[in-house]
Amino acid sequence: MSAKIDLNCDCGEGFGPYAMGDDEAMLDVVTSASVACGFHAGDPQIMARVFAGAARKGVVVGAHPGYPDLWGFGRRPQRFALVEIERLLAYQIGAAQAVAALVGTRVAYVKPHGALSNLAMVEKDVARALARAVRAVDGSLAFLAVAGCPLEHEARAAGLEVACEAFADRAYGDDGLIAPRGAPGAVLTDPHEIAARALAMAREGEVVSLSGGRLPLKADSICLHGDHPGAAQAARTLRAALEAGGVEIAPFARPS
Repeated sequence: MSAKIDLNCDCGEGFGPYAMGDDEAMLDVVTSASVACGFHAGDPQIMARVFAGAARKGVVVGAHPGYPDLWGFGRRPQRFALVEIERLLAYQIGAAQAVAALVGTRVAYVKPHGALSNLAMVEKDVARALARAVRAVDGSLAFLAVAGCPLEHEARAAGLEVACEAFADRAYGDDGLIAPRGAPGAVLTDPHEIAARALAMAREGEVVSLSGGRLPLKADSICLHGDHPGAAQAARTLRAALEAGGVEIAPFARPS
């Protein structure tokens, strides 16, 4: 069975002099880079550096907007009115587009971050607000969303191009959704186990849940988290396993 998959990484998640992950190393592996827009992480200098590096290496770039929560890295639950969520998203997408243009590239897609994304995966009105904001800012932008949740459905309903994302280094519950980070076994660290899961996602369209069940899983893109020690080596191991398994690695989106 032949297969094609995108590899994306969340990038630019430092702040000022504080680094988070090895963006340059990850850009050598991935085909898409989701760049923090300054609210949960990132700043104009980091954004420009990552956008420029991605352009040099032929990596497609996306905006990675989240909650305004630098201290909590955008992973703490917060509550905003729906119209406020739309404005938060529009603000960050616009910033990403402007900085990308400044260094000679273009944003091709949007991928919500952290707790904001988690909320939209279970609450339809929040998912609809995110999709509405993306469409209003630039309807040509693709939307990267976890498959089978309101984020995917609402983005499609809004007329956006949608790609489905899977996580090889995260555990899944029997409901097909990512297990909370605090749950036992929720975060995988063994590079070879992660690579094997990625291969099953790309070639078989399935994932093994925490209970051991096999779940169908649509994946157009696999996320490689780059914010932990050894992330770049794990990413290289994963890509090598996919290529050895006959999987074509290619971006899911192109700049308009």
